[in-house]
Amino acid sequence: MDFLVQITVRLPGDLSAEARAELLAAEMRRGLELKAAGTIQRIWRVPGALRNAAIWRASDADELHEAIASLPCFPWFEATVTPLAQHPVERAAAERSAGEDA
Repeated sequence: MDFLVQITVRLPGDLSAEARAELLAAEMRRGLELKAAGTIQRIWRVPGALRNAAIWRASDADELHEAIASLPCFPWFEATVTPLAQHPVERAAAERSAGEDA
């Protein structure tokens, strides 16, 4: 199942520059692991803030929550999750494309 996940990170203001750099490096490593595993399908940065929007794939909401919670910045972010379902236009386009390939 696919989910639109929008994350806004709000790191503590008293976090040292070194701790911030280490945390963001750990976040990048974990994000790359999730991308390689296919959990994060696509991800976009939202300019001007520590924000992103991504398409995540998980078998259910519990699996998605576990993946999101595995991110090092999880204690300092707010996530908005929207389950996605295939639109009839996508389905029809896929069927039309499959018919042309036959």
